[in-house]
Amino acid sequence: MSELLYKKYLKETLKDGQLEAVDFVIPENFNFGYDVVDVLAEKIPNKCALLWVSADNVAKRFSFADISRYSNMTANYFRSLGIGKGDKVMLILKKHYQFWFSIIALHKLGAITIPATNLLMKKDIVYRCNAANVKAIICTATGDVATEVDKALPQCPTVKILSLVDGSRDGWSDFDREMPRSCDKLDRISTHRDELMLMYFTSGTTAYPKIAAHMHTYALAHIMTAVWWHDVDPSGVHFTAADTGWGKAVWGKLYGQWFAETCVFVFDYEKFNAQEMLPLFAQYGITSFCAPPTIFRFLIKEDLSKFDLSSLKYCTIAGEALNPEVFNQFYAATGIKLMEGFGQTETTCTVFNAVGTQPKPGSMGKPSPAYDVRLVDEEGNEVKNGEVGELIIRTDVKLPIGLFKGYYLGDSIDEQTTAQCWHDGAYHTGDVAWRDEDGYLWFFGRNDDVIKSSGYRIGPFEIESVLMEHKSVVECAVTGVPDPIRGQVVKATIVLAKGYAPTDELKKEIQNYVKHATAPYKYPRVVEFVSELPKTISGKIRRVELK
Repeated sequence: MSELLYKKYLKETLKDGQLEAVDFVIPENFNFGYDVVDVLAEKIPNKCALLWVSADNVAKRFSFADISRYSNMTANYFRSLGIGKGDKVMLILKKHYQFWFSIIALHKLGAITIPATNLLMKKDIVYRCNAANVKAIICTATGDVATEVDKALPQCPTVKILSLVDGSRDGWSDFDREMPRSCDKLDRISTHRDELMLMYFTSGTTAYPKIAAHMHTYALAHIMTAVWWHDVDPSGVHFTAADTGWGKAVWGKLYGQWFAETCVFVFDYEKFNAQEMLPLFAQYGITSFCAPPTIFRFLIKEDLSKFDLSSLKYCTIAGEALNPEVFNQFYAATGIKLMEGFGQTETTCTVFNAVGTQPKPGSMGKPSPAYDVRLVDEEGNEVKNGEVGELIIRTDVKLPIGLFKGYYLGDSIDEQTTAQCWHDGAYHTGDVAWRDEDGYLWFFGRNDDVIKSSGYRIGPFEIESVLMEHKSVVECAVTGVPDPIRGQVVKATIVLAKGYAPTDELKKEIQNYVKHATAPYKYPRVVEFVSELPKTISGKIRRVELK
């Protein structure tokens, strides 16, 4: 990691297996574009910052000097369109390299970036543009999303500016034609560390998505993500499998990695295919890798001995809780332990298995020293080891760097919605967990996902982990369904592995397997086989649909 940047912003140590002593030193005018990207462009101009590979395996490399220059040109191009400080700009750019030019440019301008997925339909775009008062949309020409934007525009009065990447379209400015004509010099625009920089719409698993708003300081908190969770190597290549419309993209493809001077690898694929992804590790010398459990579930179904993974030294996993069976199978095949981490759109990495510690398969890890994490009951009292409680972050003593400023609506923070989860001196995550005697936290479920059957509280994740041990199961989700006698019963929705048919015999076999692997009352009385599970744009299972 850059000694200059490291000493300037963050000091931390690992003592007795516990990460501690976090101290942020933040200039009032901190701006990631100027104070990190441009600094690195001067310090290590020729070092590769971004290694982008297209779906058909065509590579482009961009140095830190390139990123600095192209972000300046993009900023000047955006200014020519009428984008300025405080304007909300939606980026729908998949994993195109132009996303990195654009987000850094918007940071430099003091505009507010709203990344979004290319899977949005007309109604999604209308809702997001009106909820955030979006002024400009920078959009990919691939797929149908630009057509959906055009359909939405009559109902989006605040949208005044449209720019298209990778194509041309009537009524849209051509990014790839106009940006290269722009000046590559940019005078610093004044921004404050507490001003809004980035907004993400939450997953919206149970209701309309909320807008989590982050300040410029958010980027600093991801030093912890990259250095102490991803274990990025300044001389290596880091690959996080995430679309830029998901908050995990800036966790693993931008802020912390560039603080650490690591090359970010981007694979701009259309649809995940394990056999297409696995050869890339050797071809491009990828040294660290982060992906959601879904990807690892499919990777372990391949014969990994056929692929050269020798460059890979460290792997992390997040997005949903890690099933121990996935951990064990990947470790057996590669010798690499999956280091789980937990966080939300509203936070950075909140609980994780830190570099230098020994993970427990299935555990989220230990709380980040950047956050004051507690487990509490419904009355707000801290629970004992082994007891289930809601995970909260205390904010009454100190407001941690990386926590969102609040939920946004229109042109200001939505105080009422924010207060529903941030009150009594704490941010309430809505996630339920328990702590073992060694201080490791274990995910139990979302507050609204916990199943209450015949007086028992049943955590879906525990049953899902047992199901994943069965050789026929490639993916599953456990939910509660109404029952006139028990209140709720456990339902398992299962995606079968190749070679298995959805028969009554297999259903009974799976039910008996769970009965013998855990308490009998937890077994799924209802089993449904499906070809795929419904998911949010960030890849999380939409349990509300399964219910």
